Amino acid sequence: MSQRFTVALTGATGAGFGVAVLRRLAANADVTQVSFLISPVGRQCLQDECGLTPEALAAESPKIRLMDERDLGADLSSGSHRHDGMVIAPCSAGTLGRITSGTSDNLICRAADVCLKERRPLVLCLRETPLNRIHLENALRVHDAGAIVMPLMPSFYAHPKSLDDLFDGFATRILDQLGLIEADARRWRG
Repeated sequence: MSQRFTVALTGATGAGFGVAVLRRLAANADVTQVSFLISPVGRQCLQDECGLTPEALAAESPKIRLMDERDLGADLSSGSHRHDGMVIAPCSAGTLGRITSGTSDNLICRAADVCLKERRPLVLCLRETPLNRIHLENALRVHDAGAIVMPLMPSFYAHPKSLDDLFDGFATRILDQLGLIEADARRWRG
């Protein structure tokens, strides 16, 4: 089964979560392409928190295609472009607000809007704390529109030994939401 997904990183702390999702998707045998978008502040967070540039990250796999988030004419901006879902990790409160209001002022928000209108999986990994009423209302509105709101809250039952373990464990949960089951996923055993 050939699947294509989109991953976006926006300007909130937690870039390591998005990196883990991108790498897991690129390593998955069923995934043939991962479109990678990053906002200007997301780019800065990626450098500050992970010591990576988007270009270096995209060069890790031929499946990853780095796209310009300013290119509203790209294929991702059309519902006729076939792909299997989108993840925004981390998703800033500002990006959540723009998606909720239908403001497609960049390719990240437009691609998310296309996922909602085409009923494709859209996983928004909100990274903000504390949440104010506007954030909560926006999360509820986008949930009601069909998105999966999945705040970046990693689990600890697998006894992570590093931040990478936390990022990777949460990334497998995100892939679950996309219908991709990872053989090495750490599951609660009860």
